[in-house]
Amino acid sequence: MKKENNLSTLALSVAGLALASLLSTSAMAGTTLDNIKKKGFIQCGISDGLPGFSFTDAKGSFHGFDVDVCRAVSAAIFGDSEKVRYTQLTAKERFTALQSGEVDLLSRSTTWTSSRDGSMGILFAGVAYYDGQGFLVNKKLGVNSAKELDGATFCIQAGTVTELNLADYFRANGLKFTPISFDTSDESFKALESGRCDVLTADQSQLYGQRLKLASPDDYAVLPEVISKEPLTTAVRRGDEEWYSVVRWTQIAMLNAEELGVTSANVKDLTKGAKNPDVARLLGVEGSLGKDLNLPNDWVVNIVAQVGNYGESFERNLGTGSDLKIKRGLNALWSQGGLQYGPPVR
Repeated sequence: MKKENNLSTLALSVAGLALASLLSTSAMAGTTLDNIKKKGFIQCGISDGLPGFSFTDAKGSFHGFDVDVCRAVSAAIFGDSEKVRYTQLTAKERFTALQSGEVDLLSRSTTWTSSRDGSMGILFAGVAYYDGQGFLVNKKLGVNSAKELDGATFCIQAGTVTELNLADYFRANGLKFTPISFDTSDESFKALESGRCDVLTADQSQLYGQRLKLASPDDYAVLPEVISKEPLTTAVRRGDEEWYSVVRWTQIAMLNAEELGVTSANVKDLTKGAKNPDVARLLGVEGSLGKDLNLPNDWVVNIVAQVGNYGESFERNLGTGSDLKIKRGLNALWSQGGLQYGPPVR
């Protein structure tokens, strides 16, 4: 009898713990979005300064492709793309800042990998930019290929996967190298410029951007080899699927807007008479996407009107309308030979 009572007590305790866990999980659901609405702004983590992606103008205002992601999420939630505060983070600082709650969203050059996805308590919300690791050299070095860099000294930013990729590539090709690590991207580029190292290796987008900061950018060249896959992805903390969905679908909305021909110039007119059912659902004229995400019905209208669709943001910050002149390449829409593909709004 006593044994049965003990088992009964144990069962009740287990059930109580399970219920407490369930209630705790339910209480946590939506915490990030609710807190953002209460405080009135998004705290967005961006890089420590990269032309085209996140940089400041003469007035101290932030601009760039990564900044536009933050602005788009703000437009979706508040109907105002400027309700964002930015935290500039180095590669070493970024994950701690997100995990600790210092930032709500990480929108900077961060590669989606299995180890980061599985063990760091974060979720990757979608590939904003498909990239790959490359090499920047002074033309005086006289090399045209990475395979001519045997024995070279490399500048590398600490806290990234670049050294691992470099080690794999050089090992596979029977080459040797000497790495020198720096905390920030600016430090690594200054080291290349001063001649402390022969080569700088980083994501190609970063190489093109930082090259513009050099005193004589035309003296440097990006080699043709791309040695890795670097899907650069926005990230949020695990445990809050509602906030994850808002960030993820903000990026999807910008992609679908481009594919459907919805631009900052015509979005307001399309809300008055959208004949295409896909456009009507995207802009909230039909369906319940806004309600499903706990957002205003016109959230996509606000994103496109204030920030633009994916293509507009890309061209303005990275493409033909920018100093970088980066071709769309893998970041073209799937219908135009690229990898960018937005799931349907249905």
